[in-house]
Amino acid sequence: MRTIIWFINFWVYLLRIFPDMLKANELSETGQKIKLDALLERVVRNWSSSMLNVAGVKVVVSGLENIPEVPAVFISNHQGNFDIPILLASLDKPKGFVAKIELKKMPFISTWMKHLNCIFIDRKDARQSLTALSNSSEILEGGHSIIIFPEGTRSKGEALGEFKSGAFKMAFKTGAPLVPVSIDGSYKIMEEHGIWIKPGTVRLRILPPIETEGMPKDKARAIGEEIKSLILKSREEI
Repeated sequence: MRTIIWFINFWVYLLRIFPDMLKANELSETGQKIKLDALLERVVRNWSSSMLNVAGVKVVVSGLENIPEVPAVFISNHQGNFDIPILLASLDKPKGFVAKIELKKMPFISTWMKHLNCIFIDRKDARQSLTALSNSSEILEGGHSIIIFPEGTRSKGEALGEFKSGAFKMAFKTGAPLVPVSIDGSYKIMEEHGIWIKPGTVRLRILPPIETEGMPKDKARAIGEEIKSLILKSREEI
């Protein structure tokens, strides 16, 4: 029953904020960036919190003091479908994220994602993915942060997959700091039960930022494994 209620709430909520979407379109078209960001911060935080509340998800957050004041690339492991609302509800400002290109076809959702400066990649087209990630440096230079899942897909469990190197190119291109983020337990909300949603607690830990400006090439080449190790180690410290 909870799962049915959640999916109904998901689409009803999108319809309720349709006037806000029209307002966001207007602000975007007229270049009113500050007002658009304020609208997104309110709407996205409320939407994400609602999705978590209906699902019965409690998020325990630590490390908020590690979020830089400058635009950053948040590097997070990816356990389940609830990772996006967890991050959007927990971080202080809405941030664009890297998403599969299929989401571009979803009504309402794709419009909000474009306003959030999300990056759409085709996982079947490596060249398109690398180009999209490389071009995303304009988003960071424009003052917005980005969330990326370097595993490329959900792990659906505790194990971490390979942290693909393409995920870090935008940070090195702009000198933006990398912020490792550990998500622990989100797969237990849905993936562990198929499509059925179960209440639970998720731990979100934001680790100290890693500066990319002037980073030696040998360290840059190994940064994926370093961040992966930091995320795994952070779980042991809880």
